[in-house]
Amino acid sequence: MEFGRLITAMVTPFDADGHIDWETTGRLIDYLIEEQQSDSLVVSGTTGESPTLSDEEKLELFRFAVKHANGRCKIIAGTGSNNTAHSIHLTKDAEEAGVDGILLVAPYYNRPSQEGLYQHFKAIAEATALPIILYNVEGRTGVNLSAETTLRLAQIGNIVATKDCANTDQLTQIISGAPDGFKLYSGDDGATLPALAVGGYGIISVASHIVGAQMKELIDAYLGGNVQEAARINGRLHPIFKGLFYCPHPVPNPVAVKYALGLKGFSVGGVRLPLVTVNEAEAAFLRNLLV
Repeated sequence: MEFGRLITAMVTPFDADGHIDWETTGRLIDYLIEEQQSDSLVVSGTTGESPTLSDEEKLELFRFAVKHANGRCKIIAGTGSNNTAHSIHLTKDAEEAGVDGILLVAPYYNRPSQEGLYQHFKAIAEATALPIILYNVEGRTGVNLSAETTLRLAQIGNIVATKDCANTDQLTQIISGAPDGFKLYSGDDGATLPALAVGGYGIISVASHIVGAQMKELIDAYLGGNVQEAARINGRLHPIFKGLFYCPHPVPNPVAVKYALGLKGFSVGGVRLPLVTVNEAEAAFLRNLLV
């Protein structure tokens, strides 16, 4: 399965009552494919507010995205949780919904050992024929999926990639030790170019909602051997990469990117509690950054 170099972790549009806005969801899928050049979309990941989506909503989103994308890009379902049995159940349902792959975040809050992480991902992989992308984000989960455990998991046939937010040292260990065909995606927009430089394959992005086409230019420039041009584009985009998470202080994803989409003329509604929308100072910062 080829998921491409630029994957967008898609927000979930809501209407004024906090329900999924299906008409806007369809337009957002079109926009991310056609204007922002996404090769694949992650549906119901953290950026899609998975913690506050019911299983029924997630499955509706999976089915809707598969049907609406209609083969124009790959649809990757976020089915990971800190409950292995629940993740298996949702993964099987996502497979029936027709998705192309699965994104599995490391279990959060219960902080399993490395052996527990291995057994968790192994059990889910054995329950599906779909290709799986691991997701390591210690800042959210409280546990680091180590390079050694990642490489051990990479030996399982349908675990084909990882999205990793760790430092460059860990990324390098994974890339240098991975079997042929196993891909590493950066999980941090600002680390796209450094990850490519140490052998990473691409980015699973939030900023690609706003600057996806430019990020594709960065990737293509680097892969084409024009490192200076890639660095120039990276420098231009860096304030946006940073600003979507620090505006001017840390804000939880996807609060800022949803507001930023509205500034670009593409309203996707608000966020569900316990998240709240940007305050006046944050809004002013984003307007200054993007308008």
